[in-house]
Amino acid sequence: QVQLVESGGGLVQAGGSLRISCAASGRTFSSYAMAWFRQAPGKEREFVAASTWSGGTTYYADSVKGRFTISRDDALNTVFLQMNSLKPDDTAVYYCAANPGWPGRSLGGYRYWGQGTQVTVSS
Repeated sequence: QVQLVESGGGLVQAGGSLRISCAASGRTFSSYAMAWFRQAPGKEREFVAASTWSGGTTYYADSVKGRFTISRDDALNTVFLQMNSLKPDDTAVYYCAANPGWPGRSLGGYRYWGQGTQVTVSS
């Protein structure tokens, strides 16, 4: 079984930066895709960023492109989301997801999910 645990969320001022982490335990293969989604109150969960486990292919939502970066640390089996130039609209619960394949931006294509970490951007 693959377990995902997010951390690093918190309160940050608009224009600031924050890095959140997703630690994977259990068996994770090099072919697993990793992704970040987010959900704001009253809104549907939306795609943020995704990458093959090797990092060879990445995708970003238009709303975060140029501001957010997805990366990984192979030794720690951890995926990161570096968030820069944060806006109040970025406020949401951020979820980590993984899948033994490449579903890309598709929420329904990811098999494993974390419990989420809250990111709040003040105006």
